[in-house]
Amino acid sequence: MTLQTISPKELLVKPYDLIERQTLVLTSGSFAQRNFNAMVIGWGFLGCMWNRPCVIVPVRPTRYTYNFIENAPDFTLCAFPEAYKEDVLFLGTHSGRNEDKLSRTRLTPQASQAVSAPSFAEAELVIECKKIYRADLDPSCFLDPSIGRHYPLKDFHRMYYGEMVAVRAEPGFLAA
Repeated sequence: MTLQTISPKELLVKPYDLIERQTLVLTSGSFAQRNFNAMVIGWGFLGCMWNRPCVIVPVRPTRYTYNFIENAPDFTLCAFPEAYKEDVLFLGTHSGRNEDKLSRTRLTPQASQAVSAPSFAEAELVIECKKIYRADLDPSCFLDPSIGRHYPLKDFHRMYYGEMVAVRAEPGFLAA
């Protein structure tokens, strides 16, 4: 796809729809070294933090991608057209720890513009992020006890804050 490079301020999304319904593929590691992993995230935030355009993405320490994002300086988030829904679903239901799951999809990793983590040629939205902060969820801070039901294994997420350093998008993601 041919994507237009835009400022994060020009990005027009319905965050809940993008993250919950469409889902995003988070990729971390090094494209140049061919050492990276991709996973689907269905939770997260897009907005402003410390006067910077940011995303916040949760990754459980039990996920294969955790070691990649923990050791890399950056990551990407990609959204895909409906035609790639099955490919994204496959990424979300298989682990790169056990197989080369990308080879079983129609998705093509490619070099990103500003970060070492790859993006995907088929994406309709690419958000390249530099990590600027991380924090572990502390269950003692849950004000709503029902949140705990998401953690039967007590594998509380680490939250990664990423500053958006490059955004490329199809026209439907551009503010008028």
